Amino acid sequence: MTTPLVIGASVASAAIGARYMIAAWQAFKARPPIPRVRRFYYGGFDNVMTRREAALILGVRESTVMEKIKEAHRRVMMANHPDAGGSHYLASKINEAKDVLTGGSKGGGSSAF
Repeated sequence: MTTPLVIGASVASAAIGARYMIAAWQAFKARPPIPRVRRFYYGGFDNVMTRREAALILGVRESTVMEKIKEAHRRVMMANHPDAGGSHYLASKINEAKDVLTGGSKGGGSSAF
């Protein structure tokens, strides 16, 4: 007599568990997709640096004020300075980016290494 009760309880609990799993799966599929953010800019340098490229190098917006540009230049340059093991080429591109954004030089071209 107890065997049919145990089997019935097992089937009922399996049905309730399956119903819960189906509802959870449908809720998971219905959630909004998470946007994938690109962390890095894929691509090389342009022949003549633009304001957009300069802003990407320094990590600021194109319309950033002069103080923020100088602060970003200092931060990026300290991380990539040739005396600290950085590349001379990257240091020249960072300086060129600062010049383009501050209006010192309008992208005199890249040095070819």
